[in-house]
Amino acid sequence: MGGMATLLLIHGGLWEDTDADWFWRRPGVVAGLERRGFTVVAPDRLSRASSWADEASHVASAVRGAVSGALRADAVTAVGGSFGCAVAARLALEFPALVERMVLAWPAAFGDQFLATRVRAGLARRGAAPQVLGSLLGTGTLPSATDEELRTIRVPVAVIPAVPPNPLHGRSTVDGLLRLLPHGTELPGCPEPPRPEFAPHLESFLAAVTGFVGP
Repeated sequence: MGGMATLLLIHGGLWEDTDADWFWRRPGVVAGLERRGFTVVAPDRLSRASSWADEASHVASAVRGAVSGALRADAVTAVGGSFGCAVAARLALEFPALVERMVLAWPAAFGDQFLATRVRAGLARRGAAPQVLGSLLGTGTLPSATDEELRTIRVPVAVIPAVPPNPLHGRSTVDGLLRLLPHGTELPGCPEPPRPEFAPHLESFLAAVTGFVGP
């Protein structure tokens, strides 16, 4: 394949007004990775997706649409942030030839019933139909896949915990992923962007990701 790896950055958010610019570009992640010689693709996710499979198809199309010039995208490293981790996992399951490795940074999940109930109510207020709620909330360690599906992901996966953890980005999710993923490894944790606390950790985050990905 040759050349530096292509990194696919999948931003966080769930039925919120978030985008790749807010999550990845303004905190300096895209520029930092590009300075290190990587090709970076950072598409906006679907804003009101009805399923994680739809999200994965949308991201896959965005990657393929970028394959027009210098982009080396026969396979990419998918870097998910927060709920972007759920999209990355679904992408690896639906399009295994596209994903050669993954970074699951600050994985978001519904760690307890109270949080799940609160999120369900918030999505319903935004117009999510009952069948959409069931699809998005899921029942596994990540909302986009069953635990049995996660066990079938054979590519190398790095998991970056949120430090400090919080109800949406809990330590239990990180531990669960490390148990389930056949080739999972933990990288040093940090706050998630675009929180202001992330800024002092930018360089260490970039070093961890690029060290895992390699050339």
